[in-house]
Amino acid sequence: MRQIWIPKTGEPEVLEVREAPDPEPLPGEVRVRVHASGINFADILARMGLYPDAPPLPAVVGYEVAGVVDGMGDGVTGFSDGDRVLVFTRFGGYSDVVCAPAGFVVPIPDGLDFGGAASIPVNWLTAWLMLVRLGHVTAGEKVLVHACAGGVGTAAVQICRHFGAEVIGTASAGKHDRLREMGVAHCIDYRTQDFETEIKRLTDGRGVDIALDAVGGESFKKSYRSLASLGRLYVFGVSSFAPGTRRSMVAALTGMWKMPSFKPLQLMNRNKGVHGVNLGHLWDRGEELRSILVEMLSLFSDGTFEPVVDRSFGFDEAGAAHRYIQERKNFGKVLLHR
Repeated sequence: MRQIWIPKTGEPEVLEVREAPDPEPLPGEVRVRVHASGINFADILARMGLYPDAPPLPAVVGYEVAGVVDGMGDGVTGFSDGDRVLVFTRFGGYSDVVCAPAGFVVPIPDGLDFGGAASIPVNWLTAWLMLVRLGHVTAGEKVLVHACAGGVGTAAVQICRHFGAEVIGTASAGKHDRLREMGVAHCIDYRTQDFETEIKRLTDGRGVDIALDAVGGESFKKSYRSLASLGRLYVFGVSSFAPGTRRSMVAALTGMWKMPSFKPLQLMNRNKGVHGVNLGHLWDRGEELRSILVEMLSLFSDGTFEPVVDRSFGFDEAGAAHRYIQERKNFGKVLLHR
């Protein structure tokens, strides 16, 4: 098999392709020949040495793949060789063959290709957990979505549209027209506009009901201040810690210093809530995640949702794929293909 390794921390070009023997599935595991692997910002932070959950380097990262079943360990039922499946991988997803517990392997519905399937697990589950499972988003609510053109952002837009909520999204100006076509009510150019000021203007000072923020640092403070009474802030990333392709401890430490401290009495008196979401820390809730994923896939099958895939890069182009994301060029998901 071929794998993309992070041999050491560094810029995107440190990624390298290595050959290794195909793995054999252990009891309870399914082996999958991978057609597409999802790239997430956590992978980029791992490459830069800024992701504490990453395995020690050298390592192969990656949380999600789609492909075909190519073998099963003892005790596995319900799958056959050649079945099209998507898979949660707790690292190791940057490979063209993976083995995973059967509980983390889900059939791909007809009409969904491998690229579309690989774009779903991490981004869509994260968005669904924040908006539906925890946020109970309802019709008429206003939702602030940061990085609205990213993988989680484009998923959040569609989920909000499905439940009748209004989206206010931050993105660079060149992405606004397409976001409006997707149903975003108001677009804010984070490079030239202060989103907190714009939220006040757009809501007549009331604020938003839900804010999704993976920027981190001072953005968490401003998103919290942008909430209306009974508003909910969901924090799920720290992209501001990596403003460039080279690791900057100054940027990371500055982001940490600007991170707010939320106090219980203040939360009570202001009728606001703050919740953190980290999908990588929910592997012990596999059955629940699988149930949510199956529910979402049914909404892809009937056309309610559509995967938004920007580009797919070959394994030999993994460094270019990381750089493409870090330069904020993507609209939707970026993938690797074998």
